[in-house]
Amino acid sequence: MSTRVTIERMGAGGDGIAITSTGSAYVPFSLPGEVANVALENGRATLMALLEPSPERIAPACRHFEECGSCTLQHWQDGSYRKWKRSLVQDALAARGLDFTLDPLVACAPQTRRRAVFAVRTSERGAVLGFNRHLSHELIDIVECSVTVPEIVSRLDDLREVVAVLGGGMKAFKLTVTSTASGLDIMATGCGAPDAAKRQALTALVIKKDFARLSFEGEIIVEPRKPIVKFGKVPVFLPAGGFLQATMQAELAMSELVTAHLAKAKRTIDLFSGSGTFTFRMAENSAVHAVEGEQPSVDAMDRSIRYVQGLKPVTVERRDLFRRPFLARELKPYSGLVFDPPRAGAAAQAMEIAKSTIPKVVAISCNPVTLGRDLSILVKGGYRIDRVVPIDQFLWSSHVEAVALLSKK
Repeated sequence: MSTRVTIERMGAGGDGIAITSTGSAYVPFSLPGEVANVALENGRATLMALLEPSPERIAPACRHFEECGSCTLQHWQDGSYRKWKRSLVQDALAARGLDFTLDPLVACAPQTRRRAVFAVRTSERGAVLGFNRHLSHELIDIVECSVTVPEIVSRLDDLREVVAVLGGGMKAFKLTVTSTASGLDIMATGCGAPDAAKRQALTALVIKKDFARLSFEGEIIVEPRKPIVKFGKVPVFLPAGGFLQATMQAELAMSELVTAHLAKAKRTIDLFSGSGTFTFRMAENSAVHAVEGEQPSVDAMDRSIRYVQGLKPVTVERRDLFRRPFLARELKPYSGLVFDPPRAGAAAQAMEIAKSTIPKVVAISCNPVTLGRDLSILVKGGYRIDRVVPIDQFLWSSHVEAVALLSKK
């Protein structure tokens, strides 16, 4: 049985919200102002028929739209989409009562995502590679992807050959593929460790297909070339599964904001540094202490430091900043700080930064809600938010990056 609804507004998760007799309903792939017939179940709706489409509705860029669950907003006109994307940051920070200036959204182009996490499995008809259907575990086999770089999309059939050798039966597993300066870096997870025969076959296949590296759960199976990414002037050997900003456009935008805000700092600290995304760019101007919890990333930075000249001193430290945040007294030597934690944010670390006397701080997050929480901690500690810059690193999704620039009052 279908119900006629009008989409009142867009929710934070990228679904349209309709008001029904039983309450709010979330309608995927709809837009504000549209009238549709939907099937309702437990507060969610399936779009059955679009009766009155929005004038802001456009043709989606990808043939898999509405099947693949990765891009749910390709059907929205750019101007309105970007306004909504910016509002995710505006609303999350305003909910904390923060005083801030929000910049225009920094847009990222299609076909610029340099890492894709594919859902894969083997079937009777061969290897299946793609993404899960929206709100489902059903795997959609893809032939194109409008957000991912051509260097990956053009190799989908070659990647299926890797999946076929890895096997794993009918159980789905993950294949993380990263485009690097050395070629594609591939990591399999969740399929069971390959035996000796599979390792031999995989080694031959990777060499034949000219991939840079294949690893399983972080263990390197074959590495014809070390995958290289460049952070500023510094080439870094990317660890298997190591953190990397989703697009180069976003990385450059964030790096410019970081280095400009900390330009006058002589000693800086980079918390949750990854493999040095900001560290090495900051080191062109100031001494940097980089702190990261993952040993492979620490090793990658340490290796790069030894072979690069022309930078200010860089030191690295492995430390779990969730269990052992840098204390305010340990932060005394530094005049600039950047922290870019995972989606959960870094409340404990923010509390210590708030107690410090560091003049300039940059907070980066892919989660506006936890960013708002962390910023409110810093503001209570005497920091002023100079500006916040939203960056559309995750095109056509409900995720958004944000960079907050702060100064001690």
